[in-house]
Amino acid sequence: MTGAPVPRFETERLLLREFLDRDREPFAALNADARVMEHFPHVLTREESDALVDRIGQHWAEDRVGQWAVERRDDGSFLGFVGLAAPSFESDFTPCVEVGWRLAVDAWGHAYATEAARAALAFGFESRGLEEILSWTVPANVRSRAVMERIGMTRDPADDFDHPNIAVGSPLRHHVLYRLSRERWLAARELDGSRSR
Repeated sequence: MTGAPVPRFETERLLLREFLDRDREPFAALNADARVMEHFPHVLTREESDALVDRIGQHWAEDRVGQWAVERRDDGSFLGFVGLAAPSFESDFTPCVEVGWRLAVDAWGHAYATEAARAALAFGFESRGLEEILSWTVPANVRSRAVMERIGMTRDPADDFDHPNIAVGSPLRHHVLYRLSRERWLAARELDGSRSR
């Protein structure tokens, strides 16, 4: 893939890096898995999945934020993506930057999404100077909501919204919205630092 260089980050167990051509096949398998895509309108075809990879590269070039491919460091396995994105739809809270993730089923239950999302937050607040990062999902997506809460995000039910890109009447239209301010993130980091000393 070409375009603006994508910053790489290593966490305790993961490498967050640019998408490579070898990722396209496992990413397509992930996007075609009904379990992974349970809270999305439909699974993706190979063509749709490849187009998403291409868009991710474009977002890095245009927005200076984007999603990273997530690789497990001990064996090089591709796990999915985690990262930041500016949504294309309009709502009361846009423009904004969202943190999100999509991992293969065999990567669930290991706190990889939490670990990688924390790195994405650090990048957004430290390197990009963002004042707030948001995340959202359908109410039934308890796994993702748990990640949002573990990384310090909070929800005000007054912020919940109907996603304009989801059809009226769809059970996936209503979304819960979580927020994390730079101030709260810095305070939590200070608290973690003092606990580890």
